[in-house]
Amino acid sequence: MKIIVIGSHLCPDTIYALCKLKENMIDFDFKDISSSFPALKEYLNLRETSFIYEDVKTKGGLGIPCFLKGEKVTLNLNDIL
Repeated sequence: MKIIVIGSHLCPDTIYALCKLKENMIDFDFKDISSSFPALKEYLNLRETSFIYEDVKTKGGLGIPCFLKGEKVTLNLNDIL
């Protein structure tokens, strides 16, 4: 199953995650919220509706990169690796 990574090419954590996924030969699609309005809209909807962002929002974080695998959404790269 292909992983979807939502993040930004301007975010060091996103760049790190993309490199790790490539190193581990994990098939993924990248949605860059910095360069794609549709990707940004999709991310904002996810962020507003998913419980995993409660702590992130409380701390004033953005919550990227995030990883989607089927119905599973996680902010933890190790869940994907």
